[in-house]
Amino acid sequence: MTAAAPEQAERGVRKTPVPPAASGGRSCAVRRSLVRALPVSPALVLLLLFLAGPIVYCVVIAFTDLQLTGQARESFVGFDNFTRAFKDEAFLNAVWLTLVFTVLSSLIGQNTLGLALASLMRRASKPVRTLTGGIVVTAWVLPEVVAGFLLYAFFRREGTLNAILDWLHLPSQNWLFTLPILAVSFANVWRGTAFSMLVYSAALNEIPKEVTEAAEVDGASGWRRMWHITLPMIRRSIGTNLMLNTLQTLSVFGLIWVMTRGGPSGKSQTLPLFMYEQAFQNSLIGYGTAVALLLLLIGSLFSVVYLRLLRTEV
Repeated sequence: MTAAAPEQAERGVRKTPVPPAASGGRSCAVRRSLVRALPVSPALVLLLLFLAGPIVYCVVIAFTDLQLTGQARESFVGFDNFTRAFKDEAFLNAVWLTLVFTVLSSLIGQNTLGLALASLMRRASKPVRTLTGGIVVTAWVLPEVVAGFLLYAFFRREGTLNAILDWLHLPSQNWLFTLPILAVSFANVWRGTAFSMLVYSAALNEIPKEVTEAAEVDGASGWRRMWHITLPMIRRSIGTNLMLNTLQTLSVFGLIWVMTRGGPSGKSQTLPLFMYEQAFQNSLIGYGTAVALLLLLIGSLFSVVYLRLLRTEV
């Protein structure tokens, strides 16, 4: 009797039905969740219609031989467009130039210059901060085409840079022909540094003054304070800024198109320009869309790396 009692009790527990109150509570929670989701349903429908829909359509097109002209009907070609891209020297050159352009203008240029300006403006007087911030932000708010024309006038053979070099009796050259990728990288730094400066200015203002003052009292130099105090305390802002700047730089089109159109001989042709050339100049919509998906993949890889760096440390 004593040994059988626990077994009967265990069977009784297993067969005990769920109380009606508990099941009713779950149904109420589901209804509340549906009611809360109702106001955002129109936005969700719009996202699915105008964002997810075109992306899915582009993925479908990338596996076809769709062309703008001279074709009655497209056909499915599988991975031929992607295989063709990795065998195309022009595509590989565009990938390399895209990485060079991104590293020079975003990871090094905008990030470093933006942090330097934010640090210097933190110690400057109010008139200097207002003047410097106004000049830098003005370059940022200019339309991309306008900024491209300004930098084209600066770097062209008869432009402002060569006029300054001639006045200083220094050798001049056609910068857009000899060093086009460096010229467009400088242009992107000039135009986009303001965003990094604003991000870092907000991050630096969050650092308690007591921490930096204590480091000064301990005799830490400016570089030591920057390396051991400032950078660790704003590391999440650095990661966020790098991710946003990288994604923006990967998609730059108008600035390079106005300045060089990818030339000369493809020396400044990044992936957005190569994609445009294949899709709309050569009328190869399927091939151009495949290149666009590969560019999206590159941006996703950068995003994954940055998001892993931004994870909360355990």
